[in-house]
Parts: sequence; C-alpha cells; structure tokens
Amino acid sequence: MKDIVGTWRLVKTLARNDAGEPMHPPYGPKPRGLVVFYPDGRMMSVLCDGRSELPPGETVREYNSYCGNYEYDGENLVTHVDASASKDRVGGDQKRFVRFTGEHMVLTQKPRLWQGVMQHRELHWERIADAPTNQEL
Repeated sequence: MKDIVGTWRLVKTLARNDAGEPMHPPYGPKPRGLVVFYPDGRMMSVLCDGRSELPPGETVREYNSYCGNYEYDGENLVTHVDASASKDRVGGDQKRFVRFTGEHMVLTQKPRLWQGVMQHRELHWERIADAPTNQEL
C-alpha cells in the first residue's frame, strides 16, 4: 500500500461525462490546490480555479476547502468533515478512490451532477513534502 501521508500539490484535473466525452476541467484550466495528510489521521485540503480573471461568459469560479479525520485502506479514502467552506459538507463524509500513476496520486469520486451533466472527475496530485510534525508547527 502506497502511503498518502505528506503534502501534495494539485497538478492536473480531468473530467468527462457519462459518454466519456471531455468536459470543462474541474477548477478551470489552471487549477491550484494543496492537500496535507498528517500521520495522526487529520487532513486539510484547499482547491481553487487559479486564473486571475474568468473569461467572458463564465461566472462560476470553483473553490473548495475542508478538513477532518481520515481513514485510508490503500484504495479508499474517507474524510469525516468537521470544517468546510461549504456548510453542507460539515458532519458528512467525503469519499474518494485512490490510485497511483507513477509518482502521482489520482483521486476520483462517484460521478456527480455538475451544471446539469453527470461528471466523472480526476484530480492528479504530486507529493511536494512530508507532512509537518507537531514539533514543526
């Protein structure tokens, strides 16, 4: 089982519809994000659309952040959310499927409705550091 403990940077996002056709990438063409998995079972994540301006006609800038205790079994990651930018997530679980492609960690989830279309998302992360320890904080 590959270890997820550490600090990870979002490097790429992909999305497709039920027919397998590409969709607008989650968090836009310049996604930014960090996720930290601590050895004590806590995590925090923040993701956003990194563009300085949205093009004409686009009015939605995706943003997401949450934290909580997590469980990881080598394939499934479940975070028990206790704080979030979206109050609807607090008290719930965020479930992700984990796989590794080379050195990248790829997180997927069950398809979800996005702007009226079922969307299958992939978030690709690269490890950039170990997770800070309590002594470093």
